[in-house]
Amino acid sequence: MDQGGDFAAASSDAPAAPFDVGRAAHIIDPKPLVEKSRNWPRYFGPAVSLMILAAALWQLRDLDFTQIADLIPTSPLFWLVFVIAYFQAPFSEWIMFRRLWGLPFSSMGALLRKFVSNEILLGYLGEVYFYAWARRHANVAAPFGAIKDVTILSALTGNIATIVMVIVAAPMISQLNLGISSRTFAWSIAFVMGTSILFLLLRRTLFTLPRAELLFVTNVHIARIISYAFLSALLWHLILPGVNFTYWLLLATMRQLLSRLPFMPNKDVIFVSLATFFVGRDTEVVNAMALLASLTVAAHLLVGLTFGLTGLIREKTS
Repeated sequence: MDQGGDFAAASSDAPAAPFDVGRAAHIIDPKPLVEKSRNWPRYFGPAVSLMILAAALWQLRDLDFTQIADLIPTSPLFWLVFVIAYFQAPFSEWIMFRRLWGLPFSSMGALLRKFVSNEILLGYLGEVYFYAWARRHANVAAPFGAIKDVTILSALTGNIATIVMVIVAAPMISQLNLGISSRTFAWSIAFVMGTSILFLLLRRTLFTLPRAELLFVTNVHIARIISYAFLSALLWHLILPGVNFTYWLLLATMRQLLSRLPFMPNKDVIFVSLATFFVGRDTEVVNAMALLASLTVAAHLLVGLTFGLTGLIREKTS
């Protein structure tokens, strides 16, 4: 499943030059901001750490610890898989930036703050934070180009995976009568395909990294998408072992599909309908979804409190 070569083929094999407005007139270059205030990365890092702490403390009020305690599995295997599933996204990014920048494993703290920022604060705020962190702590002359390429390739590989899943799942979706408007479904697919085609058409302008690096990042993104579906299915199977793992894997894939389609209302309702069709135990499926959602929120809060506080301490002593 090597999809990186098609859209990375036009990239130069020469070392990547710093991002230039002349090459990408439609992309916002942060250079004017950096020239205007060279100290902004020093203040932005602590500000994000404070926001993570505040958001984590605020969301604690909505967490029902009694409900979570009643649902928590006792299997050590479940917790091992849950930890792997939770950290696989930031760890995959560390693999990418280890290749691109030679980052040590200690940089995982910054990547975890990036991850939690996107999850509990605002999407893509984590990328801005990581850019500010890289300017101060990573030995990289122009970090914007690499962060931009990694982010764009994440969206592009996700779109390609969505299109593949739609092709495979379209006959099943049409036969289940899930209440999905054909027009809404068509517009969702058109949007995903349109943005993917746009990325491909502008690949000479958008990408900064050499072809080999783009291909490596693409393959890591693909591995992350596949592993996330597998780990999600395994977690559900560990909660409800009476259901065949194959059904959970199919449901995990369908949930990834639904999560990436825009303009689709009531995605959770559609997913529960799919789960009921395949598993036939809608109440248990809803409980399993609620458990994983609650545990994920709790993990975000724990990681946010821990790394938000350590981020503040590090910024204060640096």
